[in-house]
Amino acid sequence: MLVRALTGMEPDRWEAERRRGMTIDLGYAWTTLPSGDELAFVDVPGHERFITNMLAGLGPVAAVMFVVAADEGWMPQSAEHLAAIDALGVRHGVLVVTRADLAGPEPALRHAAHQIAGTSLGEVEAVAVSAVTGEGLPELTAALGRLTARLPRPDPRGAIRLWLDRVFAIKGSGTVVTGTLQAGTVRPGDELTVAPAMRTVRIRGVQSLGAPAAQAGGVARVALNLRGVSTRELGRGMALIQPGRWTVTSVIDVRLAAAPGERGQPPAPVPLPSRLTVHIGAARAVAQARMLGSRFARLTLDRPLPLHIGDRVLLRDPGAAPDRTGGRPVFGATVLDVSPPRLRGNGAAAAAARELASWPELPAAPDLLSRHQLLPAGQALAMGLTDLPPPVAGDWLADPGHWAQLRQSLATAVAAHAARDPLAPGLAIDAARAELGLPGRDLVEALAAWPASGGSGGRIEAAGGYLRSVERLPAPVASAVQAVLADLADAPFHAPDAERMRELGIDARSAAAADRAGLLRRLPGNILLAPDAPERAARILAGLPQPFTTSDARQALGTTRRVAIPLLEWLDRAGVTRRLPDDRRLMREPPGSPRQDGEQ
Repeated sequence: MLVRALTGMEPDRWEAERRRGMTIDLGYAWTTLPSGDELAFVDVPGHERFITNMLAGLGPVAAVMFVVAADEGWMPQSAEHLAAIDALGVRHGVLVVTRADLAGPEPALRHAAHQIAGTSLGEVEAVAVSAVTGEGLPELTAALGRLTARLPRPDPRGAIRLWLDRVFAIKGSGTVVTGTLQAGTVRPGDELTVAPAMRTVRIRGVQSLGAPAAQAGGVARVALNLRGVSTRELGRGMALIQPGRWTVTSVIDVRLAAAPGERGQPPAPVPLPSRLTVHIGAARAVAQARMLGSRFARLTLDRPLPLHIGDRVLLRDPGAAPDRTGGRPVFGATVLDVSPPRLRGNGAAAAAARELASWPELPAAPDLLSRHQLLPAGQALAMGLTDLPPPVAGDWLADPGHWAQLRQSLATAVAAHAARDPLAPGLAIDAARAELGLPGRDLVEALAAWPASGGSGGRIEAAGGYLRSVERLPAPVASAVQAVLADLADAPFHAPDAERMRELGIDARSAAAADRAGLLRRLPGNILLAPDAPERAARILAGLPQPFTTSDARQALGTTRRVAIPLLEWLDRAGVTRRLPDDRRLMREPPGSPRQDGEQ
């Protein structure tokens, strides 16, 4: 009756509702305020038997007009509705005491205002009215104008999610759906995705507040005429979503809200049942709850829902006994992660609780990256994250700490592979990807190119599908290395002696650095050769009669025992040669020729 008096429209759509004077399903009406702002009402049923319908209407709204009758006062359903409003975190509203012509409104006003003050609504403007006599209606209209002016303006470019509260067909037009558009803008010709079915539909026409519109932006009541779907395929609680902007998920981590009486006090454990109903927008799903500490829970839903981090959901136990107010307990919860990692091993739930407890009220990209370590930017956007950092490779975002650890691990893996297989061209990129557990080669290549810092290892070069360490040498050392290589150009196995090393200023430390940089090959005894000396030696030794002695090798290589012995031992360790019991050696696989006789 009050909505009809404000708008001139009858929100009760069913004949039974009008006959019984009781709202059963959701009703819709709208009006234009003196300020020019358009205001739409979703009239929800008050009877406890229709609580599910009430929640479907309440879920998407930005503000409430809370109505209490002066002659009836505060009722059990009043407490139940207020608990649902508080659980959903609605922060804007106005209190209206109706039937002021039948009883003095002051007692109902005082009691209702006191109850509301302890919830998310806080202190609200209150008005007493009579829909019969018109008393207080101008004051209520003015209060609604002030309420509308205070509401936050949604982003017209925001992600579209339209929870469907009505689905019907119009002859000659086809399927029509209605809902409350919370953000974004819809236009004829736009393509949206039906969740959770994940099929694409096209908008044929848009209506807002009963009139055709070239576009409609949130917050608004809209009706969309859809092409490519029948009414049998849609229903209340489904959603039309913008492709790529929402995560359709059946597992979420949530933070449970404190009960109204607990605000300002230390948090107490929330007695969450293991099986409950989750409400968001016009949707509901059954969930299994696993507590993570006293204030966090992991919910596994029986149907996937399109969600963002920061969404507010209402949790309800339909089987619970009524509380002292006559209503059934409801819990509010904020979605913290729409794609949480699996809980593995003992202590995983406690660790997850500690992690979630360290997050701010509304987690941001750094918090989720710290948890997931690596995320595609598209997935982060679909999770509802904003202010994303620049990708480290392609579409990939990384937690800075984890990225630094990966860089160190890659440097360690490259060095270890070089020690295991010195003759190899380097560590294969695919092998590095598997060893680090990375999802793509582009991440390995980006890590190799990432500037080294602190203990993250030296420069890594990627070439021909392989990775190898490259150390940047100081100018004096680099100059000395070039002198050594010049000496070796004509006599590749005449390693510089101690006197030549002193002359050039090469000590053990600089020799080791040149070896790590791949500019020289350092053998035991501080023997320095060109980087390809072992490979050149292998080719020469393969031409000797097999097996051969150390003296044979020395003469073939044109060097001294000082160089020949550590070089042969290096080839032994590398698996190029095999030392026999009589100290002769045998090439394991002479390049370009069959195995030699005598190999065991």
